[in-house]
Amino acid sequence: MTGLRLGPLLRYVDGESAGTATIWVETDRPCTAEVRCEGGAHGSSRTFLIAGHHYALIPVTGLTPGTTVAYEVLLDEVRVWPPEDSPFPPSVIRTPAAATPDTATPGTGTPELHVSFGSCRWASAPVGEPDPVGPDALHTLAAALTADPGAVRPDVLILLGDQVYADETSKATRRRLAGRRDLAEPPGAEVADFEEYTYLYDESWSDPQVRWLLSTVPSCMIFDDHDVIDDWNTSASWLAEMRTKPWWQERILSGLMSYWVYQHLGNLSPAELAADKLYAAVRAESDGTERLREFAVEADADPACVRWSYRRDFGRTRLLMVDSRAARVLAEGHREILDPDEARWVRDQALTDPGDRDHLLIGTSLPWLLPPLVHDAESWNAALAGGERGPRWARFGEKLRRAADLEHWAAFPTSFEKLADLIAEVGSGPDAPATVCVLSGDVHHAYVAEPLWRTDQPRSRVAQLTCSPVHNSIPLSIRLGFRFGWSRVGRRLGRAFARHGRVAARSVTWGKTGGPWFGNQLMTLTLRGRAARLSLAQVREGEGEPGAAARLVTVDERELAP
Repeated sequence: MTGLRLGPLLRYVDGESAGTATIWVETDRPCTAEVRCEGGAHGSSRTFLIAGHHYALIPVTGLTPGTTVAYEVLLDEVRVWPPEDSPFPPSVIRTPAAATPDTATPGTGTPELHVSFGSCRWASAPVGEPDPVGPDALHTLAAALTADPGAVRPDVLILLGDQVYADETSKATRRRLAGRRDLAEPPGAEVADFEEYTYLYDESWSDPQVRWLLSTVPSCMIFDDHDVIDDWNTSASWLAEMRTKPWWQERILSGLMSYWVYQHLGNLSPAELAADKLYAAVRAESDGTERLREFAVEADADPACVRWSYRRDFGRTRLLMVDSRAARVLAEGHREILDPDEARWVRDQALTDPGDRDHLLIGTSLPWLLPPLVHDAESWNAALAGGERGPRWARFGEKLRRAADLEHWAAFPTSFEKLADLIAEVGSGPDAPATVCVLSGDVHHAYVAEPLWRTDQPRSRVAQLTCSPVHNSIPLSIRLGFRFGWSRVGRRLGRAFARHGRVAARSVTWGKTGGPWFGNQLMTLTLRGRAARLSLAQVREGEGEPGAAARLVTVDERELAP
């Protein structure tokens, strides 16, 4: 009998038009994968083959807006989900209700939208084993929803990078790697190929609580560096050096191939999937491995030939998920975090249909606004590495850039300013949204920062909302460094760096209005009409009796827009 190897993952949900959803699965052999819902909505798809693994993305049609329906997954007509002995509530597809606003009372008749987000998640420790970094926020959220099925749950879960760690594997994964090759040879205990990437997703998505959560809460994903390797695409010289390593080509191709299969496909709507030539070609082949590999070769050689960024609309809220890793231009003197075509696409999507939006969310794994000292240090370093102070300083700047991970938006000053200009333009028009929020992760702590423009301030409330990690750690020395980065002394030191690097003045200044918070955590935006409320929940270890469950505790809550 065909088995369900991984999934189901509920990815795309749209209740406004045709009532559609997509559900991703991995199976242990070729089959027809089918989803059947209460009320008659259904969908099916034949699996496709990549590197010996079988996958399907099942389009579900016939869903009714404003409904919650349980679903089952069948493989060749045999039900495999939910398991017969499942301790969890039924997996469901919830479609948003259509808004029926009362113009006399803004927000009336508009359903609430709950957007939870975070980044940087090591897989949960196996059951019964101590977790060195504390309880996993996703695991804890799933446990809370299981215990109280009527509790408010996210309408979408936005995972902002580092879904897997290709360069920091667990003991269990290292044992699997050692079973197929000598770990004394490069890349050692890091993953080497597509098969080993599958081990990471097995480990990350097989935890029973997390598996159930992802089966019933839609998710949007984007990669960051650890999905491939730490400091991925830091600089042109970094990339040139990596390309000399004999194991790198297989690593980057496998990283892009596995990301396409496990994360990217589910980000797309059924209409986008139907128009995707690569998806059609892979499904048409008896084995799509070579076709996908050819694509990865092209994407590695010319990042501008592929777009990993995407747009999702949730009623009157727009999410732009921006690829700030693979779309970079790395040549010194021309460095950009987005290539020109990508930047035009982001701009077009941000400015299209302004009157149809109450909120604009810009998802980028890397924070746009960092602690001021960190920002100025990265801008200074970019100037040095670009030759502003001569070749000796340039060599020092490149070494420091790699050693200290100085490769955020601040390290691409032109791109930083372009994003600032775009946000100001979006937020200043007559149809400006109530909020423009930049959602980010990466830096293993959480904070809220709000900018002030040196010229006219946008009408929209603008905020940098950073939430990380979902399940990871941060050394005490780095915690202290981030705290210092927000301090007055840190700001003055940062300005000294900027003067030494002859860095141009920024168009915006900003201050921290919340945080920093350290721990495993999730942020949630609750949006209704033009109102926006933000909350941060952290995982707390179980207290009281031995074996007490961890729980999510709200540590901050604030209004962004009344």
